[in-house]
Amino acid sequence: MVERRVVVTGASSGIGAATVRRFAELGWQTVAVARREDRLRALAAETGAHPIVCDVTDEAQVARMAAEVAGTGGATGLVNNAGGALGTESVESALNEDWRRMFEVNVIGLRTVTAALLPVLRAGARAGIEADGPGWASILNLTSTAGHSAYPGGGGYNAAKYAAHAVTEVLRLELAGEPIRVMELAPGLVHTEEFTLNRLRGDAEAAAKPYQDVTPLAPEDVARVLVGAFEQPPHVNQDLIVIRPVAQSSVFHTHRGPLVPKAEA
Repeated sequence: MVERRVVVTGASSGIGAATVRRFAELGWQTVAVARREDRLRALAAETGAHPIVCDVTDEAQVARMAAEVAGTGGATGLVNNAGGALGTESVESALNEDWRRMFEVNVIGLRTVTAALLPVLRAGARAGIEADGPGWASILNLTSTAGHSAYPGGGGYNAAKYAAHAVTEVLRLELAGEPIRVMELAPGLVHTEEFTLNRLRGDAEAAAKPYQDVTPLAPEDVARVLVGAFEQPPHVNQDLIVIRPVAQSSVFHTHRGPLVPKAEA
C-alpha cells in the first residue's frame, strides 16, 4: 500500500491534467481517470501516472476502475474533478437533457466514484496505521463558485454545483470519526481549453469573451492550491477553499483592463 497515491478523475485535460502533473512533481503516485484513452496515455507517458479509462457516469466502469485501483497499489487520496457545464439558457428555456447530463457527471458521478473508492481509501488508512504511520486518507471535490452564488444563465450548472457542495458537506458529517478528511475547492474564472467551449456548444468566438481583458486563473494555479491541501498535515482539513483571479471579486464582478493602484487622496 502506497501512502501517497491519489486518484484524479477528469484527468485528460484542464484542471485534472494539471493536478496529475503537480502531484507527480511532488512525488505522489497518481491514477489518472478519464474517458479519452489517447489523452490519458500521453499524460501517463509524461508523468508516470497509472491511466484508467472510465466514464464516471457508468456504474459498471466505475466499479472496474475501483477494483483496478485496489489491485495496483490502492490509494489514500481522491480528487473528484470530473464535471462540466452545458448551455447558458434560462430555467424556462433550458433543455432537460443538458440538466440531466450536468447532474450525472457533477453530482451522481461524484457520488458513484466516492462510494466505490471509500473502501480503498479506508484500506489505505488502515495500512498506514499498521505500518506505524499517520494512517489517513483525503477526498477533495472540485466544485465551483457557481455552487455558492447563482447567476442568470447558470441555472443547471448552479444547481449541479450547489448539489455537489451539499454532497461534500454531508459526506464530511457521515465520515466523522474516521481518519478521512473531506475538502472542497471552488474556483472562479479559470481559462481551460475546453470548459467554456463545451458549454457554448463549440462557439469559439463566444467562448473567448469571458477571458478578454482579464487575467483568469490557469489550470496550474488551481492545481497548486488543490495539491497544497493534500500536502497539509493529516489533521488539517481545509473544508472549503475558494480561489479566484484578483480581477474577479464575485461571480457578478470582474474587472476588465489593467489593475492599477488607486491614487492617493
